[in-house]
Amino acid sequence: MRAITQNTVGGPEVLELAEQPTPQPKPGEVLIRIKAAGVNPVDAAVRGGFYPLLGEPPFVLGWDLSGTVEAVGAGANGFAAGDEVFGMPRFPAQAGTYAELAAAPASEIVHKPEALDHVTAAALPLAGLTAWQGLVTAGKLKANDRVLIQAAAGGVGHLAVQIAKARGAYVIATASPGKVDFVRSLGADEVIDYTSDDFVAKAGPVDLVFEALGGDHPEKSLEALKDGGTLVVLLGLSDKAAAEAASRGIRVERISVRPDGDGLKELAKLTETGKLKVHVARSFPLDQAGAAHAFLATRPKGKVVLAL
Repeated sequence: MRAITQNTVGGPEVLELAEQPTPQPKPGEVLIRIKAAGVNPVDAAVRGGFYPLLGEPPFVLGWDLSGTVEAVGAGANGFAAGDEVFGMPRFPAQAGTYAELAAAPASEIVHKPEALDHVTAAALPLAGLTAWQGLVTAGKLKANDRVLIQAAAGGVGHLAVQIAKARGAYVIATASPGKVDFVRSLGADEVIDYTSDDFVAKAGPVDLVFEALGGDHPEKSLEALKDGGTLVVLLGLSDKAAAEAASRGIRVERISVRPDGDGLKELAKLTETGKLKVHVARSFPLDQAGAAHAFLATRPKGKVVLAL
């Protein structure tokens, strides 16, 4: 099969198309012929050596996939050859979805909603599960909560806005000037241009902050939270900020996305009812994976996908 590999860490140019052995499904796994694979910031971080989840190269990047079941391993119940499926298998271990075929645990994929094409379905799992697990599982978001979502035009953020609205929250979102209208179109109740406005003064106090930017943003986000609120972060919190949060009764949840079949089913339901729409900024053929990574670095609205 064809796959995108790399023999060293570095920029997008290290990604190469090569022939690889076809994987075989083990018991409890299915073999999937991949129609599309999502491209995520974590992929770029691993490629560049900044987040060495997969150890030293060579390896095959990718976790998001949408495709068709090719073969079913022993005990992989609920699936048959020809089924259309999508998911985010094995994270943070290697899933190798930048390829024509991948084997995945049956518990970590679900049937693809008919309303989604493969490109759109492949864009959903990792970003969607990050938003779902952050807001619903860790954040325990409730109807009528005031929630602040940072970087709301990005892959995770644009889905988080819609999930929060579907759960009945009042959503305040931050975005750069050229993306304000896009975020407003997602249903955000208020959109703050973080380049010209103080989001703390305009947003606070809120019940929950979903923070995916890192840097000093988690610390600033504490200022927007009411005492006893919840801060969900992807990239951690300084000791000083953690102490401040504890002194104010603020619950801090640091999350790392994990495979979640039940969560995928919830996301699928939201897409089927029209409450969740995935925005794909651009798709690239498999052999242009480097170009896809370069485009991702421009911080486009929504998601980037490899279409096989």
